[in-house]
Amino acid sequence: MRAVLRGLLTPLLLIAAVALATLIGVLGGDQIQTSLVEMLIRMVVVVGMWVFIGNSGVISFGHIGFMCIGAYAAAWATVDPNWKSIMLTGLPNALQNNQYPIPLGIAGAAALAAVVALLLGAAIMRLSGIAASIATFAFLMIVNSVYSNWDSVTAGTSSIIGIPTVVGPWLAFGFAAAAILVAHLFAVSRIGLMLRASRDDEVAAKASAINILRVRLLAFVLSAAIVGAGGAIWGHFLGILTADTFYLSLSFITLAMLVVGGLGSLSGAVLGVVLVTVVVEVLRRLEQGIPIGSTTVVLPAGSQEIGLGLVLALVMIFRPTGVAAGRDLVWPRRWTRAGRTKPLAVPERRTAEIEASGH
Repeated sequence: MRAVLRGLLTPLLLIAAVALATLIGVLGGDQIQTSLVEMLIRMVVVVGMWVFIGNSGVISFGHIGFMCIGAYAAAWATVDPNWKSIMLTGLPNALQNNQYPIPLGIAGAAALAAVVALLLGAAIMRLSGIAASIATFAFLMIVNSVYSNWDSVTAGTSSIIGIPTVVGPWLAFGFAAAAILVAHLFAVSRIGLMLRASRDDEVAAKASAINILRVRLLAFVLSAAIVGAGGAIWGHFLGILTADTFYLSLSFITLAMLVVGGLGSLSGAVLGVVLVTVVVEVLRRLEQGIPIGSTTVVLPAGSQEIGLGLVLALVMIFRPTGVAAGRDLVWPRRWTRAGRTKPLAVPERRTAEIEASGH
């Protein structure tokens, strides 16, 4: 039992830290709670991206496409059939004429994203480096184009409305905690270890009989499922969906979160989400104006993007491996029994015995 807990120490510490942040946020006002839920949902998405990007070393620009797929899939399942029969006439009868429970809609969203990833990944995972990254960006463009123009299924440039808004701080925290735990279990699994081996030295991995295509594809599918679930809860938080939401702006900010925290560890992915959210929220408040004494400090519009770009540039200059530097959160050694022992006591006693024996 102790060994199991020791193996789960990092995700448990991360979940505890996120729970504490959630508790603090819940005690704040409505605006703070809204920002908190957005942060937790983005945490689900970024952790899902880390499952593939962090373990494989292949940068994907297309994961927000899976978020879009998941969000719309959940909406198709849970929106009022009367509205769907008017606006979404191209849906299959099973979706158009029925309203399914929200958990089933979220599960279906994750499953659809995983199926699309399986079909797409069978081709893309044969590529590597910049070629694979460009292919994933092409996928994002295709998803945005299809969902922006398929009027009978996605409402095109109009919005899908009437999505049940059931996601609050604690439900979002539950999904974030589940994503962290799943990501950790994958990372320490046999597949995760083989995937990181292929990331560190592809030639040596092939020489060790690792099927790189298979392990990358499995990570890609799991990653897409988590991101698709994140898209589903995003829709159930906003209550409205537009295809343009899931494009370049959201892709940039989620990748920035992953890079700022560090690609090398799960703790870095979680930390990056928190840090970037704090920076963006501070700049957003400054854009709205903060009164200081008799004056009001106001930043010009667009300061969020400029500030985020500066933070990203500074991290890349002074901390190229991210704020976490590839290290995971662990229990401080001085608080453990091993940290309280005196490791030099035995060697010192042994040295005294040797000197006393005259050798």
